[in-house]
Amino acid sequence: MPDTPSQTKDLLVRWHEGDRSALDQLIARDLPWIEQRVRRRLGPALRARGDTGDYMQDAMIEVLKYTPRFISHSQNRFRHIMVRIIENVLRDKNDWHRARRRAMSRERPIPSDSVIDLDRPHKSVTQPGSRAQENEHEMWVRLALEFLPAIDRQVILMRQWDERSFPEIAEELGVSADSVRMRFNRAVSKLGLKILELRAGTDDGLT
Repeated sequence: MPDTPSQTKDLLVRWHEGDRSALDQLIARDLPWIEQRVRRRLGPALRARGDTGDYMQDAMIEVLKYTPRFISHSQNRFRHIMVRIIENVLRDKNDWHRARRRAMSRERPIPSDSVIDLDRPHKSVTQPGSRAQENEHEMWVRLALEFLPAIDRQVILMRQWDERSFPEIAEELGVSADSVRMRFNRAVSKLGLKILELRAGTDDGLT
């Protein structure tokens, strides 16, 4: 059955309101397409993991539970967002970012009524300088982080979330402090560009 203009948004709204059946419907409807696309794009790197069907379902649930709440009328946009983020999850060599994602959700939760509308991303409904605007900006940052390469996410979170110095990060990663500083600056630039693309709805592969 083809997706109606409001079905995807309705399912996402219901899920954000705590309706587990809405999550089950999203998985049943979209996971087969997502899995097919991810397998085609990752190829041998994915096959090396063996049977990843359960892993992809777990990754989809993880993303929908712990990334910022977003809504969209577009099934196509929803699917492509899931593909891009799940690809990054599968490429990660460990659970470092998964643990950080959960920690951010738990330790600095975004108010439950805060939702990013991807159909109108360029319009803000909050007042400049308000707490609501700060929450909205943080949601865009957290969502955009999901699209960055693992090492870029790690450096940004270690520096900004953990408030660690460049030498401390360098020691853990086994590189020089100057290398970490350059990586961080490049990663922040990538993050800023990704936020602009997501807000404008121009991100390559999502529309």
